[in-house]
Amino acid sequence: MADLDTELTDLPQPLRWREWMARVEAVLFAAAEPVSRDMLARVVGRDCALDLLIEDIAAELAERPYEIARTAGGWQFRTRPRHAGAIRAARGDTDSPRDLTRTEALVLAIVAYMQPVTRGAISRLTGREVSRDLIARLHRQNLIARGPRSPEPGAPYTYVTTPGFLAHFGLDTLRDLPELEALEDAGLLKPVADIALGPPIEVGGD
Repeated sequence: MADLDTELTDLPQPLRWREWMARVEAVLFAAAEPVSRDMLARVVGRDCALDLLIEDIAAELAERPYEIARTAGGWQFRTRPRHAGAIRAARGDTDSPRDLTRTEALVLAIVAYMQPVTRGAISRLTGREVSRDLIARLHRQNLIARGPRSPEPGAPYTYVTTPGFLAHFGLDTLRDLPELEALEDAGLLKPVADIALGPPIEVGGD
């Protein structure tokens, strides 16, 4: 198969830009996961301003029921939230997606900020024991995954967030998370300085 002509030097600039837009949109449409900048760069010329190209595509989709979202270090098509009810009805879904409980959201926030982090460390941060069942629920939703084993005694597993976590919350990278101090100020987390001084909470190994 011949190499794809990405430079398109035989086309005038306006037509070249439209062809690049069409290629990028086609790649995003065909992808089930967020598409990275490196992948998109394979179908456009060296001098293509990819961010501006995607902005132009997004502008053309302004009135469509779907949009281009910057998430998980790449771009992805997603339907707009206002159409969620119609999509569920078409699929025959009678129940709305289950919201995270307050405890699940708190545990997920700790994993996001402290990863890789063990279940025992999560329990110390929350001030209460975190069950294996709770961790398993977050794992089944593809929000967290097992990380490397901790060097502490017993070598328990650590936990980390997944690309699914970024996509679920519409984040590009973990750098887009709000400051940790904001959670402490809101009373959702014990201050880290206090945690180090507090008594350990007994939890089973993982």
